[in-house]
Amino acid sequence: MSEKDKNTSLNNSRRNFMKVGALAAAGFFIVPRHVLGKGYVAPSDRLIVAGIGVGGMGGNDINGVFNSGKADIGFLCDVDDRRAQKSREKFAKAKYYKDWRELFEKEGKNFDAVTVSTPDHNHAVVAMAAMQMGKHVYVQKPLTHDIYEARVLTDAAKKYKVVTQMGNQGASGDGVRQLREWYDSKAIGDVHTVYCWTNRPVWPQGIPWPGTKAEVPQGLDWDLWLGTAPYTDYVEKLVPFNWRGWWEYGTGALGDMGCHIVEPAFTVLDLTYAKDVQASVGSVYVDEFQRGYFPESCPPSSHVTLTFPKTKKTKGDVTVYWMDGGIQPSRPEELGPEEVFGDGGNGVLFIGTKGKMMAGTYGENPQLLPTSRTSEFKVKDKHKITRVPGSAGGHYNQWVEACIAGYGNKEVSSPFEIAGPLTEALLMANLAIRGIDIRTPRADGKGFNYPGRDLKLLWDNDNMRVTNFDEVNKYVKREYRPGWTLGV
Repeated sequence: MSEKDKNTSLNNSRRNFMKVGALAAAGFFIVPRHVLGKGYVAPSDRLIVAGIGVGGMGGNDINGVFNSGKADIGFLCDVDDRRAQKSREKFAKAKYYKDWRELFEKEGKNFDAVTVSTPDHNHAVVAMAAMQMGKHVYVQKPLTHDIYEARVLTDAAKKYKVVTQMGNQGASGDGVRQLREWYDSKAIGDVHTVYCWTNRPVWPQGIPWPGTKAEVPQGLDWDLWLGTAPYTDYVEKLVPFNWRGWWEYGTGALGDMGCHIVEPAFTVLDLTYAKDVQASVGSVYVDEFQRGYFPESCPPSSHVTLTFPKTKKTKGDVTVYWMDGGIQPSRPEELGPEEVFGDGGNGVLFIGTKGKMMAGTYGENPQLLPTSRTSEFKVKDKHKITRVPGSAGGHYNQWVEACIAGYGNKEVSSPFEIAGPLTEALLMANLAIRGIDIRTPRADGKGFNYPGRDLKLLWDNDNMRVTNFDEVNKYVKREYRPGWTLGV
């Protein structure tokens, strides 16, 4: 069977396997909760979880779920045996697979929930397949690689009535709740502007594709790692981390850190979908007056301006500025000359009509400005918000408990109905960044025109498209490699 036929067969089977009869038992010592049917009480009332991508951050995810004390890791899956080794040693009773489609096909009745910790470009296909099986899902940030995928997953969570959570743990933190309490208490008036910044990328960006074919390391299934992305030869220094800087697989600094740093603005101000975006990026010069052109790679730095429509918590539109690559906004006058801005490398600054407030990554260490106000300002009881036990560290436990309680019975901090619009806004910002590298040959044959530069992109949210620069719409929904589908 060819690889294409194999992929097609597996994708068809994962959509239909629940219809073809009973599956083999996993041999695990706890019965999955869903086997007992509606209204069941499972033995030990524990969740059986399958981890897809279990090295690096994936290892953190399954450990976080397990450490809730209410979940067991029943299955492990990773395309790279080397990266999976630690998790396989720790969860020795868990059955191991390399292909998540095979795991889902063979073990679908033997687990309740799935963690998805693959590279960005494969998040959506795994999460969608799990939800179609009725499995609860925890998906690493950013939720998806493409805007279309984020919209589809958000809708699917409602359709299949499963508990969802994105891996931006700051959404469960005390910090963002403190910021919200201050804002709801009118401590800084009406917010009209928010600055968000990060020192990422901390991996190479703004560079040419390596281009030199290398030998695939033993234990890595390169074709499975590529998944939905176009086939290319294996190259060094892409796996396991630097893929973040390449558009085929990652979403750059915005995708990596935006879900952590922009999230407080969404929570505090009830932001949803942006209506326009513009961007500028750092340049790389390869010779005198010769700007490098590396469209496959995310830029070394960027500055993005997003406009969000008025919400029930603002008096007008809100402008959100994003800066990465070490670029930061000017220090506010209310901040002392030696006080830390944000957390030093990352931060968020809210500017209101009556004051300002800031925080670091994950919304941690929130401060009113000047910082002396932080201890002085008292929040009335009516504005106080219940904390998540364990703060940001309780993000996993919150999801586990919600899965055990069942869809709609327990709140989570970053369900897809919130995480989806947040992800879409960040990916829309990436449209403006990628549009800068779109070029057309000049009529005289001397060089190129770059029609996407110096533009404000206007967004039609209902139809998920930019209305004034059609060339970037190809990035809203990419074409998967043959044999891969969302199964919508």
